[in-house]
Amino acid sequence: MIEKPPAFTQRAFRPHRWLRGGHTQTLAAFFLSRRIDLPAAEKRLIEVEPGIPVLCHCHWQKDRSALTLIVVHGLEGSSESQYMLGITRNALALGMNVVRMNQRNCGGMDHCAPTLYNSGRSADVAAVAGNFVQRDGVPGFVLIGFSMGGNLVLKLAGEWGSGGPAEFRAVAAVCPAINLAAGADALHEPANRIYEYYFLLQLFQRFRRKARLFPRDFDASRLRGIKTLRDFDDRITAYYCDFAGADDYYARASAANVLDRIARPTLVIHAANDPFVRIVPETRQTLLSNRNITYIEAADGGHCAFVGERARDSTNGDSNASDSIDDGRWAEREVVEFARQFQ
Repeated sequence: MIEKPPAFTQRAFRPHRWLRGGHTQTLAAFFLSRRIDLPAAEKRLIEVEPGIPVLCHCHWQKDRSALTLIVVHGLEGSSESQYMLGITRNALALGMNVVRMNQRNCGGMDHCAPTLYNSGRSADVAAVAGNFVQRDGVPGFVLIGFSMGGNLVLKLAGEWGSGGPAEFRAVAAVCPAINLAAGADALHEPANRIYEYYFLLQLFQRFRRKARLFPRDFDASRLRGIKTLRDFDDRITAYYCDFAGADDYYARASAANVLDRIARPTLVIHAANDPFVRIVPETRQTLLSNRNITYIEAADGGHCAFVGERARDSTNGDSNASDSIDDGRWAEREVVEFARQFQ
């Protein structure tokens, strides 16, 4: 007889002794090398709109009826982002299926369609989830998102409300960018310009590539004069994705609008010292007021980093099945432990 997995018990984040502070955590997570060995994935192209495919990497247990985690990356990330791989390793070890979803254009898919991804495309996540329910008959799935991906999965959960698919079990988000305007403005603060420059470099390269691939659909000259992420979203994202401008895009695409409608168990992890993702007071109150949401705001952790001590080194001898693969990436472990309740 298979024992029922233990209920989720929050474990406080303890930053690595040499890696304290928002910038230190964020940069450490980016630069520290990790070895994450995964079995070969099944590649699947899923149309999220007619003629617009996204690439998913699927990892299956022998019994595909296991709980399925659908994981969504952040801005200019992909299914190969380190946190995506870390989540996958942890979940596979605990008997779950994992789908690493690339957003539109990501994962080498720029050539597939003249379209851009953005923070409002929650319907793409819904289309991916629907594919696995209909084609594979997965009996239950949990949505997990990081940063921009966190906004997408929370937005979808709010849009579904109490009327989502019966197979939808729960949702978890790490450092979700749910107040888009506040985050864009925070990126332009002097201390955060290095991050803004990095994102703009990546976004410029992608848009120029799209313009070369689809010269009738995209005009690279629109990049002239862009110096901030807000500029990019105003002149590129909003222009090509049917928003009136950056303000309209941020207002309509932010998951903060629908958090009060979330009706499934939800875990939101945020770091108080995240350099550029901001959760404004009104949104924080909404998170705390919804009884379906467990909101954890750690004092340290940076942006999607949470580089801490290994579980077996930070407990008093207590351990469980997931500790043997724990490498100190606290948030990755916590969201998998949260999802484990729904197996």
